[in-house]
Amino acid sequence: MSAFVPWKILHIDLSTGIPTLMAEPKYQAIYAVFWWYGIPLGHQEIFAAQLPMPATQLANLALQAIVPAVGDRLFAQGFKQPLPVISPNPARDTHVDFQTLMALKEPLKQLQERCSQPVNGSISVIVCTRNRPEELAICLRSLQNLSPPPQQIIVVDNAPNSDVTQQLVAQFLSIQYILEQRPGLSVARNTGICHSKGDIIAFTDDDVVVHPNWMARLQQGFQDPRVMAVTGLMLPAELETEAQLIFHRGIGGPGWGYRRMTFDPQFFADMKSRGVPVWRIGAGANMAFRRKVFDLVGYFDERLGAGASGCSEDSEFWYRILAEGWCCCYEPSAVIYHYHRRDMDSLKHQAYQYMRGHVAALLVQFAKYKHWGNIRRLLIALPRYYQQRFLQELKTGFQPKQSSLLREIAGCLAGVKYYINNRRVMPFQSVPSRPHITEKTGVGGRVRGVGVKRNSCRK
Repeated sequence: MSAFVPWKILHIDLSTGIPTLMAEPKYQAIYAVFWWYGIPLGHQEIFAAQLPMPATQLANLALQAIVPAVGDRLFAQGFKQPLPVISPNPARDTHVDFQTLMALKEPLKQLQERCSQPVNGSISVIVCTRNRPEELAICLRSLQNLSPPPQQIIVVDNAPNSDVTQQLVAQFLSIQYILEQRPGLSVARNTGICHSKGDIIAFTDDDVVVHPNWMARLQQGFQDPRVMAVTGLMLPAELETEAQLIFHRGIGGPGWGYRRMTFDPQFFADMKSRGVPVWRIGAGANMAFRRKVFDLVGYFDERLGAGASGCSEDSEFWYRILAEGWCCCYEPSAVIYHYHRRDMDSLKHQAYQYMRGHVAALLVQFAKYKHWGNIRRLLIALPRYYQQRFLQELKTGFQPKQSSLLREIAGCLAGVKYYINNRRVMPFQSVPSRPHITEKTGVGGRVRGVGVKRNSCRK
């Protein structure tokens, strides 16, 4: 089997002109992302056989890619096209035609004005990490370039036996370090929430680079007072390996697209009988919440997420928000760049963890709300999906080394077992304990060491 040839990621700002694309001998394809003054509008995959490509041809491809997002931004009803989540109610996705968009005077200028509205409110950014100092350093440098800067950046370290992360964070002024010795991503996130001060609390991961406008765009998603959570677009930071490309096209999805979407109680009601696809709302590496939502629906369920079930602590939280009558918003102008797993073994392990956590979350959601759509997905939709996928892979030539199919199925079964073993564990729904500072605050306001006392952290 021939070696994988990387893809080149090319970001093209249409406001500065459209280039001629030349042949790229080191790459098999170009993943071109089209922007307009910091607003992502679409992408195209351009293969080596199509190169060189003149600017006029690239302009036509760019137009095809960006029209749905531009139309969606400038018209209340948006453009009709397949959504990552399909509601059975067609009235929820009406459309205008292409000529209506073209009749606008300077549509891209109008788009820029709409996306440049001022934002209000303070924001705290929380990064949970465990034994990845090199990746964390890159992430923190990007957070320091945010415009405007956040009120607070917190690093929650979930590796109790290492001081490398603490030493790293000490090099960044005004970044607060917290050591959380109890394992689990949800535990770390709850600890970060306890220490946060902002009206909005944003989360990203240590293997992420954030766009300089990331925080401001997240804040714009909260203009509707019913919105309690906002997620954003996840673009690949690199596509250098086969595993990264498979993740991007499959497990990781296409970042969820370039159209702004609001997930409201009506959407929840439409989908409840078949299993509400809350995992399509966004990615846990790119999400923010109003502070008050944690009083309304509780905190992250510490049975879920990395270090516990494996995944889905974020989607289960979005499920609760919708079930309680609030809204979630997907705002694609809030962009992060994610470094996907580079090797197949890591990718398969990640796929296993995803499905283990997903199944556990379905059972958690059913136990709390008795919504039978969760059981329908577990017993009908997932088996049907994997049967179809298995037959398709057999038809095209099953390749165990490149396929995560068997690991995903094993993850589903493990998720059932995990939930059975942990169903009597009380989920973390109340205000978490206030950590007790065991060392004095360091330079720049950093907390240099934290232990945990079980007392209230209400302000």
